[in-house]
Amino acid sequence: MERRAFFERLGSTAAAVALADALRAAESAPSARPNIVFAIADDWSWPHAGAYGDKVVKTPAFDRIASKGVLFERAYVAAASCTPSRGAILTGQWPHRLEAGGNLWSHLDRKFACYPDLLEAAGYRVGCTRKGWGPGSTEGTGRTRNPAGPNFRSFGEFLKGQPKDKPFCYWFGSHEPHRGYKLGSGKASGMNLDAIAVPPFLPDDPAVRSDIADYYVEVQMFDGQVGEILKALDDAGLAENTIVVMTSDNGMPFPRAKANCYEFSTHMPLAIRWPARVKGGRKVEEFVSFTDFAPTFLEAAGLKPLPEMTGRSMLHLLTGDAPPADAPKRDHVFVERERHAACRAGNASYPMRAIRTAEFLYLRNLAPDRWPAGDPPGYGDIDGGPSKSYLLEHKDDPKVARLFALACAKRPAEELYDLKKDPAELDNVADRPEYAEAKKRLRTQLDQWMAATADPRAKGGGAEFDSYPYVGGRPPQPKGKGKEKQ
Repeated sequence: MERRAFFERLGSTAAAVALADALRAAESAPSARPNIVFAIADDWSWPHAGAYGDKVVKTPAFDRIASKGVLFERAYVAAASCTPSRGAILTGQWPHRLEAGGNLWSHLDRKFACYPDLLEAAGYRVGCTRKGWGPGSTEGTGRTRNPAGPNFRSFGEFLKGQPKDKPFCYWFGSHEPHRGYKLGSGKASGMNLDAIAVPPFLPDDPAVRSDIADYYVEVQMFDGQVGEILKALDDAGLAENTIVVMTSDNGMPFPRAKANCYEFSTHMPLAIRWPARVKGGRKVEEFVSFTDFAPTFLEAAGLKPLPEMTGRSMLHLLTGDAPPADAPKRDHVFVERERHAACRAGNASYPMRAIRTAEFLYLRNLAPDRWPAGDPPGYGDIDGGPSKSYLLEHKDDPKVARLFALACAKRPAEELYDLKKDPAELDNVADRPEYAEAKKRLRTQLDQWMAATADPRAKGGGAEFDSYPYVGGRPPQPKGKGKEKQ
């Protein structure tokens, strides 16, 4: 969009004033501004990459970015659902601040400024391929394109129109490894199913192992797609001053993973490379939130984050510089969730808020009378597939019953997990006396965050999340036999 049109859209807001000031600073040294390539998978969980020690899945592109750049050990999405997760990335704000954008299949109003628009107004060329913000609709939002940028068929097509004297910001959104999968593709590819580390919250059965292998095939497809982008950057001589980010939007599409606030829902692979300024071969142990991407990209481009952005730049973590005086303590991270699929009576949400530290996960279920995985028998917040089918068909088997309950049964208002003793988050210790002090401390910290970030749920509100339209997809099928587009 033209800069004038963009400022007319912002009007006389504080955001417009802050952006105008930042533009003047950025334009004083335009040649130093890096290109930005943001590559995001659809439903890929940590630690499923070679750089994290997975012995089965092959991720040479991710591993290359990690070895030449920085590997993040504790990177967490803001929400365990595609649309709000991507909205938080683009706006630098918590999903609960984005109105309808806090839900899956929703809208993101134009008043929520997104970093591609800000960079475009600052002189960047912007583009997007495949899945940008969404799923959702721009109808009625005041937007004329996807918030991630104008569409291009491929990165190669995008580069063909790139001026040599202009930086670019490009979003590559893969559709992998979202379901559905080709049944048996993992085994057919030669993967050793016996070597797969089955998460403890899933039944360790050949059908589940095969399902994970099929998921791995699509992780590898995404990795190959990013590999092609890396080659194109190399061939064009653009790699040196290009920030390349490779990550995912939420967790693997399996029971008790995607659409929850547990580890395999929210903990993401993340590697970032920027040869011009970032020394390679480093690991970052600090917690980072995906709300931090937008302010990081803006700072790298010489701009200041907008006042409404709740994320904080992590540029100093990349460069190894001393943190700014006002840098936040990165010893914890917050995650949340509102409505995912349309799978409850009245199209109701299942609101969650959580805080994750190195020692604990404290999680609040704000409507514990509702079904967390969706109303039975469909449990539509769990994507259909062999693992879901196995869990439902064997729910009365003594070896499976507890895992079924963990994925599908109603949950208490508070959950607390001791991650040192229980990294799989299977044993809720919220009611144990020896954890009372830790629970109180984390509950207070979560309450303070909710209040400070104007969360509608902070004072018992948030009913609007149940009433925002669900603008697409079709209702999930019972017993995991069908597939909902999410």
